Amino acid sequence: MFFTRVGQSKAPYRAVFLALSIVVPSLFLSACMSSEKDVDLSTYVDQTEPADVLYNQGLANLNAGRLDEASKKFDAVDRQHPYSEWARKSMVMGAFADYRAGHYDEAIGSAKRYLTLYPSTDDAAYAQYIIGLSYYRQIKDVTQDQKEARQTVQTMQDLVTRWPTSEYVDDAKEKIRFANDQLAGKEMQIGRYYLERREYIAAVKRFRNVVENYSNTRHVEEALARLTESYYAMGLTSEAQTAAAVLGTNYPDSQWYKDSYKLLQSNGLEPRENAGSWISKAGKLITGA
Repeated sequence: MFFTRVGQSKAPYRAVFLALSIVVPSLFLSACMSSEKDVDLSTYVDQTEPADVLYNQGLANLNAGRLDEASKKFDAVDRQHPYSEWARKSMVMGAFADYRAGHYDEAIGSAKRYLTLYPSTDDAAYAQYIIGLSYYRQIKDVTQDQKEARQTVQTMQDLVTRWPTSEYVDDAKEKIRFANDQLAGKEMQIGRYYLERREYIAAVKRFRNVVENYSNTRHVEEALARLTESYYAMGLTSEAQTAAAVLGTNYPDSQWYKDSYKLLQSNGLEPRENAGSWISKAGKLITGA
């Protein structure tokens, strides 16, 4: 037994503990010596290179286009010299090497780890930028799910908000515009699907989302025309007239406006804006004029 009873002398157990403290390390050392899989410390020391040497080797591989080798060198710095200045630099450079190699998940993981450990450094904005670029490069056609487009908008908007003077802000805004255009395109695709099946309420919901939330994209023009068509089909002529009027105000030379005008005229109507409509209020945010 290794547990003493209350009041029992502990002297014999101290002796046992001392004996074990001598025997156990001896057994451990002998086991280590006999195991072929154990690390040879002298070999380990030989294989550990200075941090600056590894970092420069990583840069050399990166410049030569050997991206996987570059990533391995940067990882080695972080592994062999953790929490050093070289490790900090290597972490963000490793993320960049993974991004260039098309290993987007790895790039995102490394950059996020960098931001967790070093959120206030000069390279933090760059790490955020790498995350946004990695999502951006994975954006799919509008016929598919637009998860990466949403992640691009969120990541790049965080960059613009947190580092407004960063050199990456202008490109981040361009990526946001493209991703928003993709999201609007997806809404339009779904809206057309419902419109073709005469599910007008569901269609209006999608077209309205484009007008209200993606007013600076190229899809808002068609969205207004589709709203004119949907509301007209539902018998909501005032809303149809308002949609057409807002379309004409912002895109007077548009073919979509001409088609909407012709649709209303077929029933003796014409574009006329109702200032109390949500369409009129949303129209003031449109930047296509």
